Amino acid sequence: MNLLELDHIALACERLETGTAFAEETLGAPLAPGGQHAAMGTHNRLLSLGPELYFEVIAIDPDAPAPDRPRWFALDHFSGPPRLTNWILKTPDMAAALAQLPDGFGEVMHIARGDLRWQMAVPATGVLPWGGWAPALIQWEGDTHPAARLPDQGIRLKSLTLRHPQAVEMAELLAPLMPRDTALFEPAPTPGLRALFETPDGERTLE
Repeated sequence: MNLLELDHIALACERLETGTAFAEETLGAPLAPGGQHAAMGTHNRLLSLGPELYFEVIAIDPDAPAPDRPRWFALDHFSGPPRLTNWILKTPDMAAALAQLPDGFGEVMHIARGDLRWQMAVPATGVLPWGGWAPALIQWEGDTHPAARLPDQGIRLKSLTLRHPQAVEMAELLAPLMPRDTALFEPAPTPGLRALFETPDGERTLE
């Protein structure tokens, strides 16, 4: 069993409506309702990528009280057009996963949304290592997972590429803990994520 596996990818936006419209136009499918994250003051919309994988559009919830700490995914600092900002890896053992990784991946928070329960490693600053491009870590509690509840619209993630100046270093640390080809690590001067999707209407890309 791998200690880390891809759970979902996240597209951040200033307003959830804007990010949702952008994702729906790009992928050619409607996003399903998500919900609110009271502990972080955020809300989201979701799209199935299969029975155990999903895509998330996430933004600050303007109607929610601000949390007493920085929000996850560095959303307090986000600005500009919607774009892919985060990849989230699930683990069956959060303590073991954090022990295999350098400092900075975060302290464990216990989060709930409806009947969903999970642990999330969230840095005190809200910013993950490598300038925010390290994967976030999640451990689901129980057998309930969002992907299994979403309508399957035939969209699948074909590849995920992380471009980063320290891509080689990141690959050396993370690749041994994940299934092969979970992510491609590409050295590049400017960091970014690129996701290639298979859809009923052909290949689509989000960055």
